[in-house]
Amino acid sequence: MPWDFDFLVVGAGFAGSVVAERLANAGKRCLVVERRGHIGGNSHDHYDNAGVLIHSYGPHYFRTNSEEVIAYLSQFTEWHPVEYKILSWTDGRYWQFPINLNTFEQLLGRPSTSEEMADTLAKWRVPIDQPANSEEIILAQVGRQLYEKFFKNYTRKQWKRDPKDLDASVCGRIPLRTNRDDRYLTDKFQALPKHGYTRVFERMLKHPNIRLLLQTDYREIVPHVRFQRMIYTGPIDAFYDNRFGPLPYRSLRFEEETLPMEYYQAAMQVNYPNDHDFTRIVEMKHATGQKLPVTTIVREYPEDYGPGKEPYYPIPAKESHALYQRYAELAAREQNIRFLGRLATYQYLNMDQVVKRALDEAARLLAR
Repeated sequence: MPWDFDFLVVGAGFAGSVVAERLANAGKRCLVVERRGHIGGNSHDHYDNAGVLIHSYGPHYFRTNSEEVIAYLSQFTEWHPVEYKILSWTDGRYWQFPINLNTFEQLLGRPSTSEEMADTLAKWRVPIDQPANSEEIILAQVGRQLYEKFFKNYTRKQWKRDPKDLDASVCGRIPLRTNRDDRYLTDKFQALPKHGYTRVFERMLKHPNIRLLLQTDYREIVPHVRFQRMIYTGPIDAFYDNRFGPLPYRSLRFEEETLPMEYYQAAMQVNYPNDHDFTRIVEMKHATGQKLPVTTIVREYPEDYGPGKEPYYPIPAKESHALYQRYAELAAREQNIRFLGRLATYQYLNMDQVVKRALDEAARLLAR
């Protein structure tokens, strides 16, 4: 006999897990189907053989300004407060990054002031009233010297495209400060789940109204399941069998190395805009606060997306937006299927944004 559920949720990342938990908490029966062998999507973390907690799919720096999101997730975790700090390695030295007064002083080789930095940047900037791409927005903010030192080649490695061929939002989201605030992010709440992301998902999905299937393709179980609605959080182009062609993504390869030392580098993340094939080295111990005599670093190599690769970053360019719109028009006509999350909406969303959208979607579904 077929299983009987109110909702079939495809994907056990933040989008699928949050909406399933909210629906289940309201008495709805949910089947959550995940193709991978673990929960948490790209936010999954794990302890490696040395006992170091690492993020399986690259660093996930949680931050938010939403009290609603904080209150919701706090049901499933305590928090470890952290201010995310990163450096950039170029020209044979470490630089403060994002660009701030400390970076400017490094460039000058002497002490300076916020006023001098603002005056100097005003002279360096390229006058572009309405920046149309990532090259123009950085040139308009800091000029060519800093653009080439920190942004140009990093962007080329990350996206395999010139910055002028990417939306202004790609580089425009990186802050610029004329004070000494060297934090990577400025959201009022910055923290990591005290015992890791995976523990959050375990608690979220441990509900009597939720049935979880791992290593399962949802298409294989649809003929054997009754459900009223589907919530789909996978790639929207895959849902429609690439009817209009595959959407472009960038993928990543991670190279882990465990070292017999407490720390390898001076910050949680070091960017390499102009050296090496990798874009950054991440050492999560700086953020998690673990006390161990060993450490694990992860080098991150951007790669082309294709068979056997995970889709990490939607490519923010005109042609990809146009292709997504064709799929979005199909999705808008669906009666009993909702598309939710990064891959299903082809957007670069932060974790708190995904959580908020999932909370809102669950509220809409329950209101019906």
